[in-house]
Amino acid sequence: MKKRSLPLSQVYRLLEPGPVVMLTTQNSKKANVMTMSWHMMIDFEPPILGCVVSNRDYTFDILKKTKECVLSIPTVDLAPIVVKVGNCSGKKIDKFEKFNLTQVESSCVAAPLIAECYANLECKVVDTTMVNKYNIFIVEVLKAWVNPTMKNPKMIHHCGKGVFVVDGKRIKLPWHLK
Repeated sequence: MKKRSLPLSQVYRLLEPGPVVMLTTQNSKKANVMTMSWHMMIDFEPPILGCVVSNRDYTFDILKKTKECVLSIPTVDLAPIVVKVGNCSGKKIDKFEKFNLTQVESSCVAAPLIAECYANLECKVVDTTMVNKYNIFIVEVLKAWVNPTMKNPKMIHHCGKGVFVVDGKRIKLPWHLK
């Protein structure tokens, strides 16, 4: 087997766990949205997730203060907007306005849902013990919404440096022993 060394800074490109999401927050001034691909499931009921938000991001301080957010899951048709949202700061612009994203009122948190996304997960931060060292917020999903008109939505997965994989053909395999 041929092998070549991979820079450690590129390991994340091999292990990206799930679809790119858009994380919304709300402070006293305005709502903000950022693109995020570093997240993980931790528990099922209630759904607990880990979300990595850089301490250099405008969203970081808002999330740390408000302890709530929405994780919105876009489909492939939103990919160009998702990338643009991820390449600018909400500190300088209103991303909802600039990228024509529709805010929808949440039922459990102040942060808005994004109407154009397939799914929206209203979340509260339940653990911040890893925030200072690793920028990891542990959140609990309080309410989940999906758009029933979107059949077999295709999501995008970030592979690094502008490369994405789009969900493909679904297969079903036995999931338990007989």
